[in-house]
Amino acid sequence: MRDASVGFQCPDCVKEGAKATRQGLLPYGGKRSGDPRLTSFVLIGINAAVWLAILATGWAKSTLVDRLALLPTGTCTSQDNPGQFYPRVDSSAVCDTVADGRWFPGVSEGAYWQLFTSMFSQVEIWHIGLNMAVLWFLGPQLESILGRVRFVALYLVAGLAGSVCVYWFADENTATLGASGAIFGLMGALLVVLHKIGGNIQAIVPWLVVNAVFTFLVPGVSWQGHLGGFLGGLVVTGAIVYAPKANRARLQTLGVTVVVVLLAAATVARTAVLT
Repeated sequence: MRDASVGFQCPDCVKEGAKATRQGLLPYGGKRSGDPRLTSFVLIGINAAVWLAILATGWAKSTLVDRLALLPTGTCTSQDNPGQFYPRVDSSAVCDTVADGRWFPGVSEGAYWQLFTSMFSQVEIWHIGLNMAVLWFLGPQLESILGRVRFVALYLVAGLAGSVCVYWFADENTATLGASGAIFGLMGALLVVLHKIGGNIQAIVPWLVVNAVFTFLVPGVSWQGHLGGFLGGLVVTGAIVYAPKANRARLQTLGVTVVVVLLAAATVARTAVLT
């Protein structure tokens, strides 16, 4: 692995991505992307657009944060004092009796979109900056190996896994947002790919250790989202690169679908607990 501005550049990954069949298929069945940077460009653009919208509408006090962040349970916010909320108000009915109260539903009340919107939302500039830098570093390398469709599936399902882990294990009264679950999923994917191709895994261990230390020791960082995303990336990428060549596409689809179904079941189970 070679040092880069944010992490490592993976020569083994580049070499693997250069392999293709006569039909233009990549080693694990994906179609070669005309520009493997494009998907990462689009994802960065979406994250940047959401961040700018939050910045333009009040930054940390923006109502977009309440709508897009992952809230396990609903919250009653103050319309007169944006950014403040009433911690003892635990239902929309009670919130309606508060003079300036405004209720924002959580996932347990049907706001399931937050499992996805939260992974495209950031408030602090350092947060979006670090996440997008790692996405730009890892995304094109992984897309050049997996192909665009499989890379998008990896990113979204890993992000969903991070959100579900937050839904289960984070404080139910705390809002969580950030692309970190999906980003850690890409780290897990890199580990699986290197193992599959016999690459130098030891070279990325220090990088992974630094990120693990950052996750568990820095206050305010969602270890749940990072861990869930990392595990999701491991499993999804494993389903893609270890699928037998016979019926590979079908088995890959089945493997990823099983992961999504299990995450959906975990979400339903957590909702039952909270309600």
